Amino acid sequence: MDLRTRTIMLCAAFATAITVSIMLRSRKNRTHYLLSAFAGTVALWYLAQALFGYFQADIWYRFTAVLAVLLPQFALHLFEAIVPRPANEHSKLLRVGMVLGIPMLLLAISDYQTHAAVRTTIFLYVFGLVASGLAGLAMQGRKAPSRAVRERVRLLVLVGTFALFFSIGDFVWFIGAAIPPVGAVLSVVFLFALAESMQRERLIDLYEMVGRLVVSTALAFCLAGIFYVFVTYVGFDTMYLNAVLAAIAILVLFEPLRNKVEEKIHVVFFRQRHELERVLRDAEMRLIHILELEEMASVVIHALEESRRATSAALYLLDPDGRELSLLHRFGLGAEERIEVATARPLLERLRQADSVVIDDYALSSWSLGFHGDNLTGRDALLTAARLVGPIANSGVILGIRPGSGDVIGLLVVRDERVRDAFSRDEIVLLERLASMIGVVVENTRAYARMKERDRLAVLGQMAAGLAHEIKNPLGSIKGAAQLLIDSVEDQEGPVHSQDFLDIIIEEVDRLDRVVGSVLDYARPRKGNPAPVDVNAVVKRTVQILSPSSHERTRLEVDVAPDLLPVRIDAEQLRQVIINLVQNAMQAMGERGGVATISTRMREGEPGSLGWVEIVIKDTGPGISSEMLNSLFVPFFSTKAHGTGLGLAISQRIAQEAGGVIEAASQQGVGSAFKVVLPACSQESVPCASLRKEPSEAAGGITG
Repeated sequence: MDLRTRTIMLCAAFATAITVSIMLRSRKNRTHYLLSAFAGTVALWYLAQALFGYFQADIWYRFTAVLAVLLPQFALHLFEAIVPRPANEHSKLLRVGMVLGIPMLLLAISDYQTHAAVRTTIFLYVFGLVASGLAGLAMQGRKAPSRAVRERVRLLVLVGTFALFFSIGDFVWFIGAAIPPVGAVLSVVFLFALAESMQRERLIDLYEMVGRLVVSTALAFCLAGIFYVFVTYVGFDTMYLNAVLAAIAILVLFEPLRNKVEEKIHVVFFRQRHELERVLRDAEMRLIHILELEEMASVVIHALEESRRATSAALYLLDPDGRELSLLHRFGLGAEERIEVATARPLLERLRQADSVVIDDYALSSWSLGFHGDNLTGRDALLTAARLVGPIANSGVILGIRPGSGDVIGLLVVRDERVRDAFSRDEIVLLERLASMIGVVVENTRAYARMKERDRLAVLGQMAAGLAHEIKNPLGSIKGAAQLLIDSVEDQEGPVHSQDFLDIIIEEVDRLDRVVGSVLDYARPRKGNPAPVDVNAVVKRTVQILSPSSHERTRLEVDVAPDLLPVRIDAEQLRQVIINLVQNAMQAMGERGGVATISTRMREGEPGSLGWVEIVIKDTGPGISSEMLNSLFVPFFSTKAHGTGLGLAISQRIAQEAGGVIEAASQQGVGSAFKVVLPACSQESVPCASLRKEPSEAAGGITG
């Protein structure tokens, strides 16, 4: 058995394997059946050639001629099915092929098939029809509305043209010339490309498939060439040595050959993707050194615009209060300025499970997200949430921005409105990598901002502490002198106005002393004595202290949850926080009165944790505007005419030092709610009897 016979026997086996794999697929349509018929015909054609080469029987030669006539018939029908024509348009090439096929088949089974003229006629018939079919497929592919379909067809036409060109050698053998069966190998490669394209019918991963296809083919030819050289010049008696030498050569050549081939494929056949990858790679290199959100957004959006792979893009980031996603930067049209988190919840939940969402997929296929039957309402909710982003999300890609594996803190929306299915899977992977990089930059930027704020506050604290000490001394002198003057005026029965003025001086000095005390409280570290504390006991004791001082028109109610876990905090500091928040609620309701409620409850935490304890203080006051709400915990910001603006800032610091936070929510005309959220602990709590300070002493200097 010569080299040609062995080669085409292997090609027949591979073509048969491809045929069987197509028929074993669960979902098959007309295109799959035509592909299996075409692949099966190719397999039988190569098998007939191999059997003729082995047995030299005329029946196998005739059988080869018959199968050669059938090949273009199945090929034409397959090419027409890959990119269907409109219903009112019919293929003339199919009719021509059928008309020519009948006389060609008669010639193949007749006794004249041994004549050179008949074989040449069959040769021209086969290659003429297959070449015309590939040309028609290329024309239909250029008309396809989907970019993915166009590139898939482009790939198939390219591989098919190579296979057809090199298969001329096989037909030259058929008419009497001996040429190595390179076309047989490429024909199997073409069948493989067809089978892969049918398997990835919507968004075929062209780059990965072509890279694997061409690299594998190049390596196979390289290996075959090396073995051919060793067998020819070294001989069959040293087959073990041949195998070792060939293996060494392949190991040396594999990596550089694969990298070079992939690079060339990338540049030549996928220029747009290559440009997108280049631009995004440059953007990622720049993002490494950026610590400003505005600069980061500008780099990302300009990179997407420069790539020319998108007609519009938008970058959203979550607001500090977690209620809205705000537009940071964009190009193109159709992006909303703000997106409410509550209404976009289905989209954000989906992005917690997957890195990206291709909206067109959901609109076209109810099963593409795994929503079946009754779950279609979930898909509808997702589409409704996606529409909140604006027209930019139509047929676009929405990518979640997450710091590490945390929650979604932003959205990157990219759209190419020129075509449907604009982004292939490998391009989406590039965008997902960019979104991941954005998440890292956002996290680093916010960490850097927190560090700067911490350093700034540390410096301000040192300055405030020094300034406060400097002010306290002259304040004491002023107050002492004023008190002496009061005694002098009373003894000498001076003017009444002098007495009033001196009283004002003392009152203002006392107020200024309280402000300085608050500054010192905020500036100095507040370590306290943290220990497990029974929150309900602290709340009940605090209410007992505050109830006598309540206004007659205000009512203080308590609703504590049973079986509440303790929290680790200084008990006195926790009472100060509660007193401050309750007094603020009472003052907010003012003379008109209302109801202030203190409640406690548990909040679920991360899996494996004990969760959180919430202390909620609600009032029925006038509420706080959204502008003021964002500044409540900023030092020296106050909503009251005579407030110091340090009460809430100090309370927030106490909560943060205990590992928690104070959350504020308000609705104008309805009231406000403040939540003290602290991490629960499992240790035995200390008794509330340790709280022994008087209300005035506990609350002094902290109300704002």
